[in-house]
Amino acid sequence: MVVDAIVNIVSNEPVLVGMVVVMLAFVFFIYLMIRRTVTGFKEGMEKGRR
Repeated sequence: MVVDAIVNIVSNEPVLVGMVVVMLAFVFFIYLMIRRTVTGFKEGMEKGRR
């Protein structure tokens, strides 16, 4: 039932699905960049204290 609805949406609105995929990829990329920046900053602070 739910799978049929998803297949129907994807087949009727491929541009909308593409936009959603691009937005999700962008959010994931931003998350990874922020995580890398914060962990690098934390490691730098720990090295500076030694």
